[in-house]
Amino acid sequence: MREAELVIIGGGPAGLCAAVSAAESGAQVLVIERNKTLGGQLVKQTHMFFGSEKQYASTRGIDITAILLDKLKNYKEKVEILTETTVVGMFEDGVISVLHKEDNYYKIKPKAVIVATGAFEKALAFPNNDLPGIYGAGAVQTLMNVHGVKPGNRVLMVGAGNIGLIVSYQLMQAGVEVAAILDAAPRIGGYLVHASKIRRMGVPILTSHTVKEAVGEDCLEKAVICQVDERFQPIEGTEKEFDVDVMCISVGLTPLNELLAMRGCEMKYIPQLSGFVPVRNENYETTVENVFAAGDSTGVEEASAAMVEGYLAGICAAAKIGYVPDNFEERKNDYVKQLNYLRSGPVGKHILTGIEQIVTAGGRHV
Repeated sequence: MREAELVIIGGGPAGLCAAVSAAESGAQVLVIERNKTLGGQLVKQTHMFFGSEKQYASTRGIDITAILLDKLKNYKEKVEILTETTVVGMFEDGVISVLHKEDNYYKIKPKAVIVATGAFEKALAFPNNDLPGIYGAGAVQTLMNVHGVKPGNRVLMVGAGNIGLIVSYQLMQAGVEVAAILDAAPRIGGYLVHASKIRRMGVPILTSHTVKEAVGEDCLEKAVICQVDERFQPIEGTEKEFDVDVMCISVGLTPLNELLAMRGCEMKYIPQLSGFVPVRNENYETTVENVFAAGDSTGVEEASAAMVEGYLAGICAAAKIGYVPDNFEERKNDYVKQLNYLRSGPVGKHILTGIEQIVTAGGRHV
């Protein structure tokens, strides 16, 4: 069995920032990432970020990955990275089991763990929703922005949150016609700056609409949509058809935190945070001692917030196992201020309402 000081599960924005922060404090860090490359969602995000300079505002997600990896190079004696490695279990005795490249299984006993596993896309139920040509927004971004593959010629975007609006714009940049964007909610969920850009390009945004049916034999040929009432029930006689070969589903994300549940962390269902999330204290430590969480696994937000949470969890986890830098309080307070800034708007108020339900004053450990 291998021993480690601090294991970080997930090499996305939260995990990379946690590694930087913990290594800067002096901890030996092991980052475990299931994919071949680091960066998580950042590697497919070609749009510029909001926030402040500290969250890399006006920098594209794909470039932020390079910035964070360059930071890690400053601590190459402190940080080890395992890619193509999946954590398959977290057990009561503190041991985690990993599978490397599908054939090398072994165990690690860390002093502390940060779970930064991110989130997965929600699905939408309608007849024939498994036809080829129907993708999640993340899959479309991967095809276009990572592999340079155009997913189709004419797309219907389902979901008018930030991801749906941004991916629609990216599709148009790639030469794909966006027939329409629809959302079941009475108002769009994304930032108006994104929606305005889409509308100026002539794309209709249909609120209070949902998908009734996908039509096609071997692949998607048509999408049938309809209006919904205030209870999100279909309104008969409002059906419309769109000739499309791609339907992109962007109806939200769900925290990916089965490992935390397996470890015995107390979990709560919080709608404002998009699903089951761990109860934690202000240091991002869960109810199981020395098990921390950060990023979308603690509640779905923007990548900017995930990065700051990563920095905060990293410094706190390192301190818990004995690495307390002289400027600990200064750094911690700065990260808290950054999060408060990011959550200062109307969307942030919604997030804060959810966070209030899971954060305990001192945390309880089992």
